[in-house]
Amino acid sequence: MADQPISFARGAPSLDIIAVDDLRAAADQAFTDDPAGTFSYGTSGGYPPLRDWIGERHGVKREQVIVTNGSMQADAFLFQLLVQPGDVVVVEAPTYDRTLLSLRGLGAEILAIPLEEDGIDVEALAQALEAGARPKLAHIIPNFQNPAGYTLSLDKRRRLLELAETYDFVLFEDDPYVELRFEGDRLPTMFSLDESEHVVYASSFSKTVCPGIRVGYLAGPTTVIAAIEKTATGTYISPNMVAESIVNTFCRSGALDRSIETVKRELHKRRDTLARALERELPEARFSSPEGGYFMWVELPEGTDVDVLFVQAKERGVIFVKGTDFLLEGGQNTLRLAYSGVRPEEIEEGVSRLAEVYASSGAAAA
Repeated sequence: MADQPISFARGAPSLDIIAVDDLRAAADQAFTDDPAGTFSYGTSGGYPPLRDWIGERHGVKREQVIVTNGSMQADAFLFQLLVQPGDVVVVEAPTYDRTLLSLRGLGAEILAIPLEEDGIDVEALAQALEAGARPKLAHIIPNFQNPAGYTLSLDKRRRLLELAETYDFVLFEDDPYVELRFEGDRLPTMFSLDESEHVVYASSFSKTVCPGIRVGYLAGPTTVIAAIEKTATGTYISPNMVAESIVNTFCRSGALDRSIETVKRELHKRRDTLARALERELPEARFSSPEGGYFMWVELPEGTDVDVLFVQAKERGVIFVKGTDFLLEGGQNTLRLAYSGVRPEEIEEGVSRLAEVYASSGAAAA
């Protein structure tokens, strides 16, 4: 009998930690309280009460928020507005693979700056800027970064704001994991620290409510949000008002806070289980335990062939994402393990199988 598949590939919570009953109640209440707003076409800016709730959380007015069909669409709208073929865009190395695909599709010139355990190497970025690089945009995932799980330090947040203001580029703070901190102190967003309107902020309810809800948002300068609203109008007239109305009720009822606590508690257990399993089963692996979020970045010894490991692990029913998917070059000895969607007992078994494959395959470094 074949091994049951265990996937460390998807950055999504498992069904057992989703607040299904609270979501059902929120839907019922939203449909009862505001059927006209919920079931009708809305404006491209999104469901107004939810825009207001998000604005209140960030200390900005409604006109500085647009709610979209997931944060990926928010990202796409911002890139479409700002990036022309040949424009330089700064990304972290490694970074989210779909960001790389999107920027390549727009013809951007990608300037990849190494990622350190406390965030992007800001001095390497400063040197590139001093040498003449003129980015239109810098894409930064500040909290529990995808794929690495690292968090941008407060000093680096302040330094990035200085650089954005000095060299006049947009700092795109892509922050879907911000609420999922289960260890350490919460850091202020760059958006909250920005005094020169150089930051556009994005987040999502996919990680705190459920992935299928497909509700994300952008917050930023009024002129930027207004321009994106025009794009949204031409794209879909109105986003998913049913989903946004449910999320609004979910947030205002207190269910969001309860859901976040549940998700954080389970993620904390899963991260600890993964770290212990790696230390025990795969001592060759180097990693830094994240303080929150979904992901752990694993480095195996130099000379490891992650392509071979991927194929042979898949044959044993273990799926992960190769580190090379998140980089323009290099990373042949790296992989991303998402612990969010696997229960602790599956993590133990998955790492055990991965270690067996690594030890017995041609993937291991000579």
